[in-house]
Amino acid sequence: MSTEKDRPEQDRLEIDVDPSVTPTQIKVAGAVTTVEGLVGVAVAVILVIRGLAGHEETAISGYGTAIWFGIIGGGVLVGGVALLAGRRWGRSIAMVAQILLLPVAYYLYTSGWPVFSVPLALAAIAGLVMLFSPAAVRWLAGDLEPDH
Repeated sequence: MSTEKDRPEQDRLEIDVDPSVTPTQIKVAGAVTTVEGLVGVAVAVILVIRGLAGHEETAISGYGTAIWFGIIGGGVLVGGVALLAGRRWGRSIAMVAQILLLPVAYYLYTSGWPVFSVPLALAAIAGLVMLFSPAAVRWLAGDLEPDH
């Protein structure tokens, strides 16, 4: 007969997850990541609509780019929603997304698009700060005490 002690640590942590004790910092990072994922999926939809309307790219494939944005944006969206639901595994996806968006923001800035690059960089930095906050690290370690 299996007891609570016999269950692996990971299973017990997943069972113990309670969204009501998810730190505010994780919820904010989840919201930022969710918005970033939604933007990626929206870009994919726009590219498909443009392709169906007859717009043809000479240098890139609109449909191929749409698939890329759909997969990456969808994955980031899932990670953000997971954080909002209090699932620890979403933190990894959110961290990678924020780290990868920083060079994208730099590229946009050096390309003359500060109107997009500055908000993107600020969102990515804010997400990273939230993900590495003391409350978020305690939550990740399994300390499920609510933050006050």
